[in-house]
Amino acid sequence: MSDILPQITLAAVQASSVHLDRTATVAKACALIAEAGAKGADLIAFPEGFIPAHPCWFTVRPATDKISLGLSRQLFQNAVVIPSADTDALAQACSDAGITAVVGVCEKRAGTTGTLFNTQLFIGPDSQLLGKHRKLMPTLAEKLVHTGGHGDTLSTFETSFGRISGLVCGENGNPLAAYALLSQYPLVHVASWPAFVSPTVSLAEVIPTITRGLAVSMGCFVVNSTGVLTQEAIDAYQAGETEQGFMAALKGQGHASVIGPSGQVLTAPLAGEGIVYASVDLNEIVLRKVAMDFAGHYNRSDVFEFRVRTDGAPTDKG
Repeated sequence: MSDILPQITLAAVQASSVHLDRTATVAKACALIAEAGAKGADLIAFPEGFIPAHPCWFTVRPATDKISLGLSRQLFQNAVVIPSADTDALAQACSDAGITAVVGVCEKRAGTTGTLFNTQLFIGPDSQLLGKHRKLMPTLAEKLVHTGGHGDTLSTFETSFGRISGLVCGENGNPLAAYALLSQYPLVHVASWPAFVSPTVSLAEVIPTITRGLAVSMGCFVVNSTGVLTQEAIDAYQAGETEQGFMAALKGQGHASVIGPSGQVLTAPLAGEGIVYASVDLNEIVLRKVAMDFAGHYNRSDVFEFRVRTDGAPTDKG
């Protein structure tokens, strides 16, 4: 009998956090997981820092004034410990829905009062925490609240339909990070994104530009999940008039999609909040790899040498 890969349904979340409210956002994530499971999805992907929010306020106001510092304090207070009662709730939702989830969280270590990670949490349909990826390098002002991850979380995770991987926002454009993952042969890669980055960066252009090429080079399906800017978040930022105008133009927008292994966009744009679905045949990956397997016959190991350092990661203990 030949090794035929399954057909599966991929779900990309396009939604906002309940801004800086961990409990309410966990509940919203669980509801979205249940919704995707009821639609027959095998995997659901969430935006960057979905729980409790991504620190977009640094884009529209001074980084260290009273408002920004207060929002940063709330971010830490509502960040997620892995494992915890919050991750237990997410895991139970995955079990009830029979679905694999990749959830963007702002992660803190148990028993500490400082240091945050920009993390993707991987959860299986049997409620097992499969593992996590910590964003290797915080982008721009994220450095004010996030530290970088290490090579020990740059890995793929086994699911019932095959291996999956993930990267956060701009690191999806990092060719070394992509190669480290593609060499582990994921079938599905999750790219998590925020609601917006800056007035000079259009995620509507950046996301497909990066991830269509990423799908081709990795030879797998890519699921783009993005945040959505709400009036609640805009009000919390208390930004100036110019910044208010910039955000008003972005409110309600999202850019969730599913990309095929030849770079084709498989989904139509979604207006507002919701979930984008794509039913895919994983056997398409085989055709892509027959042409160009960058971890195998389309590489020159006698010319190139590559390794990932997995030592030197700090302990998660406080």
